Amino acid sequence: MMPLTDQQLDTLTLAEGAATLNHAIDSSVDVHQIKASLDRLADEAEHQLGAEPDMALRLDGLCRLFYHQWQFKGDIEQYFSSDNVFINKVLERKTGIPASLGAVFLYLCERLSLPVKPMAFPSQLVLRIDELEDAPVFINPFNGERVNERILRGWLKGSQGPLAELEASHLQPSDNPTIIGRWLTVAKSALLREEKYAMALRCSELALTFSPDDPYEIRDRGYIFQQLDCDRVAATDYEYFIEQCPDDPAAELLKMQVKALNEEQPTLH
Repeated sequence: MMPLTDQQLDTLTLAEGAATLNHAIDSSVDVHQIKASLDRLADEAEHQLGAEPDMALRLDGLCRLFYHQWQFKGDIEQYFSSDNVFINKVLERKTGIPASLGAVFLYLCERLSLPVKPMAFPSQLVLRIDELEDAPVFINPFNGERVNERILRGWLKGSQGPLAELEASHLQPSDNPTIIGRWLTVAKSALLREEKYAMALRCSELALTFSPDDPYEIRDRGYIFQQLDCDRVAATDYEYFIEQCPDDPAAELLKMQVKALNEEQPTLH
């Protein structure tokens, strides 16, 4: 598994970081082929829009090109499919989720010198532009439409509950490691749902390179090990979680799980 560090991710575009992540999860993913596909799109965008001096018109033109002419779109039918988190699949299908579509869109923005930044909003990735109008402009990469703070406030309440309040910190641009960390969580969830446990395990192991002692990630890794019939290591991960988070409601259930797993171990004579 290739190394994936904050320092490495900060030297890449978000799309390149995502491709590196995808390769770390599935070694058959060709990072160079993804880069070539991104560059072909960027060359076409530059050819059509590069001479436009007005930033607002350039951005509007890119939205039309990306979402209408090229027909990139959000996956309404299978939002949680792992195809939506693998950049190569997103480029092939022209379909994805806010994070993956936003990463491709940002790659094009950089080539067109558009000052668009990713924002890890609690509910999804949002794109922020600061130099277009007096106030920040926000774009939903799922469909290319602009959203205002009222809509963002509604998304926040839907994500965190009716008492959640929109704060300035929610609207700040995010660095690549933050976004890739969330991407990794989404990828793991999708792969677990599809019972692709070997790749889900690689997601968990990657997450633990960033936070080696995270008890919740270790608990999740234990679940994956259990699905892979690695009962002894699963029990060890569960025991670590129980020790670190004794008051968590899941701890009592996991104690019973550990007991059952240990009882299933064969007796050696």
